Amino acid sequence: MARLSQTVVVSEHLAAELLGPRRDLLVERPWTDADDQSGLRAASHGPSERPEGAEVRQATYAIEQGAMAAYRRDVTAVATGEPERVSVTETTEFRTALGVWGLFVVLPIRRALRRVKGRQSTYTPPWGPPQTLDLRSATVLGLLLTLAYVAGYVGTVMTQTIAFAADDFGRGTGAQGGALAAVRVGALGSLALVAMSDRRGRRRLLLGSAAAACILTVVGALSPTLEVLTVSQTLARCFATATTLLLAVVAAEEMPAGARAYAISVMTMTGALGAGLAVGALSFVDRAEWGWRVLYVIPVLGLPIVARTRHRLPESQRFVRPHRDATVIRGHAARFWAIGAALFCSSAFGAPSSQLLNDFLRDERGFSSSRIAIFTFATTTPAGIALVAGGHLADTRGRRQVVAIGVAGGALVGAWGFTQAGWPLWAANLGSTMLGALAVPALGAYGPELFPTAARAKANGIIQVVSVAGSAIGLVVAGTVAERTGRLSNGMFLLLPLALLVAALALIVFPETARRELEDINPEDALDPAFGVAGADGLLVVDPLVAPSPTPDEADPPSSGPPEPPSLRA
Repeated sequence: MARLSQTVVVSEHLAAELLGPRRDLLVERPWTDADDQSGLRAASHGPSERPEGAEVRQATYAIEQGAMAAYRRDVTAVATGEPERVSVTETTEFRTALGVWGLFVVLPIRRALRRVKGRQSTYTPPWGPPQTLDLRSATVLGLLLTLAYVAGYVGTVMTQTIAFAADDFGRGTGAQGGALAAVRVGALGSLALVAMSDRRGRRRLLLGSAAAACILTVVGALSPTLEVLTVSQTLARCFATATTLLLAVVAAEEMPAGARAYAISVMTMTGALGAGLAVGALSFVDRAEWGWRVLYVIPVLGLPIVARTRHRLPESQRFVRPHRDATVIRGHAARFWAIGAALFCSSAFGAPSSQLLNDFLRDERGFSSSRIAIFTFATTTPAGIALVAGGHLADTRGRRQVVAIGVAGGALVGAWGFTQAGWPLWAANLGSTMLGALAVPALGAYGPELFPTAARAKANGIIQVVSVAGSAIGLVVAGTVAERTGRLSNGMFLLLPLALLVAALALIVFPETARRELEDINPEDALDPAFGVAGADGLLVVDPLVAPSPTPDEADPPSSGPPEPPSLRA
């Protein structure tokens, strides 16, 4: 539980504002007797020295809306004896609903809560969601961040260890390439898993996929041959990819309209942290030929994490909500082909620009392995800031411009960077990475937003396969051109028009989805605005988005499984 206290001397007008409920970072309401059950007992006190006969005013507030699991603010105002000057003391106790991830935002929240001016105006800190989260959405986001961290690790470990595993098995570079290519087939298997979630529910498939990815990764530690390792990690990648896709779907269905891209951005960051753990754990590899196997054992720690999440994560409320049957293509063909083409083209340029970068630095610029590591760290770490900024801009300024500027700008600077050496090369890669990161949240949000509930996961699974196909083709084209000409830049400039096409699609074809409810974007999901929709039997089906929603702890027990949604046909 975090606690902060401050005393300020302000004008009478500002004191009256401090004595009132906040309407900035969160929304407050007066404290009631029912709130005593929270166990919060923040001290209410004024200055130790008060002028004799000074008027004392006090107020206590609880939270009405905000990402807090517990909250209380006590405020006391005492006249100082000076004209129009009042001493105000306030003490605030709070605990965020983000779980362990709340530790990363406690200090920024404390700083924001100390703000004296602007309590009655909308305030959006640059690190926070553009639209205030409530208890449920904040709790769900914290759980999704944890699963994204697990998925980030298991989705990266094969790529980081393949060279060491091949050496242990006495295999060469060709075998490594074949193994990595086979693992990419896992994206096809993920399509079947995410498609099932459109019928069976998001929660069950999300948690099951995360657990299966951990178990299959651990199995890889026991592999006697490279072929067995490849099979186990192909299956693990299948479940890891399904986990990542379902995380985006659940985030879109649970977050408020003005914070969907923001949620995608912070989930991408925590996924990158999981991948970073895999990179950092490589220090174990050099200790023995079998050292790479240690990295495959680490995901066993993810199983109790998934188990704990199972008891707190509710089923997506939009999946539980009655919705009509729908298909990916019927009525959504233009959207499907537009977003599919955009992700195909962006992956075709993005995959070789990142995955062939180390070869370029080593072969064409003469970098050592240690210098490559420094280069990668220095030019990619700041992208975390751009990710959050991109999510914020996509939710406040709109998706289309952010996608166009991020993809086109990043591609132009990146392609130019492959022609440079020295400090321009470092600057170009830094600029390209940050510009590209701006577009990630908006592109990630478009996939779940553009399709109705009954086809949302399946559509994103198909689009993922299209994206993987684009990355494979881009790698082949850029690699072939680089081998024939001796310069990777020639291949990147050949692929550059594809990235520019993404910008054109975003500006001309893509709809603007920022701050729009999913039911507005997909009218077939819209229900009667009163409380529900009339079913086939003429009965009113209650809409859980309008009726009071249970907290995650009050949701249906996991063992019961998600209810099957009624099939509503026009």
